[in-house]
Amino acid sequence: MYKKKPLFVTFEGIEGSGKSYQSKKLYKSIKKRRIPVILTREPGGTRGAEKIRKIILEDYFYLHSKIRFNKYTDTLLYLAARSEHIENKIKPAISKKKIIICDRFIDSTLAYQVYGKGVSKALVDSVHKYILGSIRPDLTFILKVNISKALERLKKRKKKNRYDKFSKYFYIKAQKAFIKIAKKNKTRYFVLDNSKDSEETEKIILNKFIQVLSK
Repeated sequence: MYKKKPLFVTFEGIEGSGKSYQSKKLYKSIKKRRIPVILTREPGGTRGAEKIRKIILEDYFYLHSKIRFNKYTDTLLYLAARSEHIENKIKPAISKKKIIICDRFIDSTLAYQVYGKGVSKALVDSVHKYILGSIRPDLTFILKVNISKALERLKKRKKKNRYDKFSKYFYIKAQKAFIKIAKKNKTRYFVLDNSKDSEETEKIILNKFIQVLSK
């Protein structure tokens, strides 16, 4: 029996891991059960945060230009978008005891900006202290994937942003970071290999969600 309570679920992984697809599948499965749920994403999720997302994900300034944001400017833009997202979408959803499904959250910042680009973790933790408060995901699905399979999926995308164009080395590094993060808290994190395009993954995710929701 479902007891109405908020539950914050996040999906993490590198580009091509299938996290956006699986988050949508879980959202639809929950909605079919008539459980109050919202699907959101980062960066983005609100009007203001989506504007920041556009700046972050576009190829900066001019095509073929070597001008890029400094890695700290980049990170602070992500954190600014998160602040808007938390205040205007996540907090209200929690107060209404809704299920929140979010495509990327704080672990992406750690994997990409901190481990991937060498941004100071102390800076990120400091900003999070103010914008997150006590908010943390209750359940995080980390989807790992064979890198060749991820690159194959990325090639099929009609529209690509700059995060779809990173080197194979960077994706390997980021994926290792996600797995490292997951090992620190086995209660919250659930790591799944999503290299195969199988409906079995959807079933495993739904069953794990129901298990956590029923506690």
